[in-house]
Amino acid sequence: MKFLKWLLIIIAVIALAFFLGGKSYLKEQTKKNSPEKTATYNKNGMDIIINYSSPYKKGRIIFGELVPYGIVWRTGANEPTTFTTATKVNIEGKDLAAGTYSLWTIPNESSWDIIFNSEIPEWGVSILSGGKETTRDPEWDVVQVTAPVTELQDPIESFTIQFDQGDSIYLSLLWDKTKVSLPIHH
Repeated sequence: MKFLKWLLIIIAVIALAFFLGGKSYLKEQTKKNSPEKTATYNKNGMDIIINYSSPYKKGRIIFGELVPYGIVWRTGANEPTTFTTATKVNIEGKDLAAGTYSLWTIPNESSWDIIFNSEIPEWGVSILSGGKETTRDPEWDVVQVTAPVTELQDPIESFTIQFDQGDSIYLSLLWDKTKVSLPIHH
């Protein structure tokens, strides 16, 4: 009985040490492999900032394997990607008020669902799920739209979010041979 008591105490101390120090160490290590990046757009009355972590392809098949089809993805690595707009914007006919949102996606072969959620959880996935389940709460979804997939000629090594100018401004998500662009209007 005394051995069991000491064993439980040791396990509790190790768990506490992990959550106090090990968790920040793990976050630091994952950011070395998926560095933080920022995409900004400040024109035409819009002021948008996107913060995300950019994982690398490293010879892997990304969509359909590393990032499964039909399942919510945190749209990058580490903490959820954030989308901040200083003014109200319109996305596919839906208004998105000024503010900061977490950005989630559901990749599919020919289109992606793109979700703006008003809650920003601490980490993008559940540690207990081994990273397979996101921490997104659908009750906080504000806008959800669908955008078509464009196949790229050459693969993109690191996940990239950028703004492209065309007949309007496009929020573009690129990785491997996949590009998804979503028009944004003021």
